[in-house]
Amino acid sequence: MCAYLPVGSEPGSPELADALHDAGHEVLLPVVPPEAGPLDWAVYTGPRSLRPGPHGLREPSGPRLGPDAIARARLVLVPGLAVDRRGVRLGRGGGYYDRSLPLVGPQVPIVIVLNDEEIVDELPAEPHDRPVTGALLPGAGLVTLGNNSGH
Repeated sequence: MCAYLPVGSEPGSPELADALHDAGHEVLLPVVPPEAGPLDWAVYTGPRSLRPGPHGLREPSGPRLGPDAIARARLVLVPGLAVDRRGVRLGRGGGYYDRSLPLVGPQVPIVIVLNDEEIVDELPAEPHDRPVTGALLPGAGLVTLGNNSGH
């Protein structure tokens, strides 16, 4: 599965990646490429395998698997600032996830991790946006978004 380590006040927890790894799941974390494009990915093997990355991120220090590694995932957890009931995600503006999410298989859940108040009625959508299928919230738990029959 693909996950991320939160930065600053982003919802989520580094312990989630540890728990998934400790349970025997292969956890891929994003690696920001040197030029604008889709995210690269590397296997998370524990906190000691991390090194500082751009934008305050911590990245795995192991081999890079390439942008297509996200296509192997059976679950993709993504950060964001907000999501609407249709699954339109508002990110931080770098476009890395916008370029990466089209590589995710059509039946794979894409779940944004947010605070409960960050689900809104409607956000502006762009033609390239890939809707997320759910939101993981501390109070409400997993909330299904949009028409997910094709995702």
